[in-house]
Amino acid sequence: MVTHRPAALVLVLVLALSARLPRSASDPGDELCLTRLSESLQDPGRRLLNWTKSTFAAPCNGFTSYLGGAICNNGRIYKLSLSNLDLRGALPANLANCTSLQALDLSANALTGPIPPDLQGLVNLAVLNLSSNRLSGQIPPQLALCAYLNVIDLHNNLLSGPIPQQLGLLVRLSSFDVSNNRLEGQIPGSLSNRTGNLPRFNASSFEGNKGLFGYPLAPMKNKGLSVLAIVGIGLGSGLASLVLSFTGVCIWLRVTERKMIMEEGKISQSMPDY
Repeated sequence: MVTHRPAALVLVLVLALSARLPRSASDPGDELCLTRLSESLQDPGRRLLNWTKSTFAAPCNGFTSYLGGAICNNGRIYKLSLSNLDLRGALPANLANCTSLQALDLSANALTGPIPPDLQGLVNLAVLNLSSNRLSGQIPPQLALCAYLNVIDLHNNLLSGPIPQQLGLLVRLSSFDVSNNRLEGQIPGSLSNRTGNLPRFNASSFEGNKGLFGYPLAPMKNKGLSVLAIVGIGLGSGLASLVLSFTGVCIWLRVTERKMIMEEGKISQSMPDY
């Protein structure tokens, strides 16, 4: 009977040695990115598992991540999905150091502050979801340098200013939502142009911004009088008052004149003839 004990023993030794091998070191950019993100975020619910400095030095083991909410690809941070964790704080500029990142989802938290223009460094980013936070300031036009963006979701924030024209240059963009913010100005034609009988993005992508106008939104209803109407009414009221005043003076002068004539007539009649 032939036994395979030596082969089995070798296999056990290989597995034991591989288990003791140190984790492969991460890219220095990923380590800086994760460190700064952790420092910028507040996690009152302690939902970020294993987000420690020691883990940032080697967050991946091939395609496996040691960080909660992170996915690796070939030893690099490939996706960060930290939605609905009640996270507080701001977005750090150093997020751009995760240069292999293809999806960033920080939606449904309580993040504040602006969207860093430095996100332009995420040259492989395909999905950006920062919706349902308290982000403020303007949408950075530098996002147009993330040429692979397929999804931009920024709805339910406090963003203000115009929608950057440059975002219309993102030819891969298939989902775009900036509804329920404080944006203003005209919707860029590059984001609303018709494709056949349909707009590139429909009205639901832009609704809930009181100062935003243009196709595909419905025409703005006149909730009040326009400036021209107010000026016109003011001028009309002033002219009407002037006419009434002038008419009243004319009537008063005519009545006074008649009274004087009548008084003179009475006086002349009461005087004796000599």
